[in-house]
Amino acid sequence: MAGSEPVTSPDQHKPGHRKAGQIGAVLSALALLAMICGNHEGRVEDIWLIGLAALLLIIVIGDAVLRRNGLRS
Repeated sequence: MAGSEPVTSPDQHKPGHRKAGQIGAVLSALALLAMICGNHEGRVEDIWLIGLAALLLIIVIGDAVLRRNGLRS
């Protein structure tokens, strides 16, 4: 009967909270950048904090670009 219809689970039809995830990622990136002003001596921690914050922002921006271009639903 299904023939050409793809088989999906009911969970795949529920809308996600994309906007809340984006806001959470941006707030997390800001919190990571705020941790730079700490009482640590080395720069290794700063590199990790900046790198992780940049990774979060790249993911959010990449998701927005893909959705705008219709490459992601």
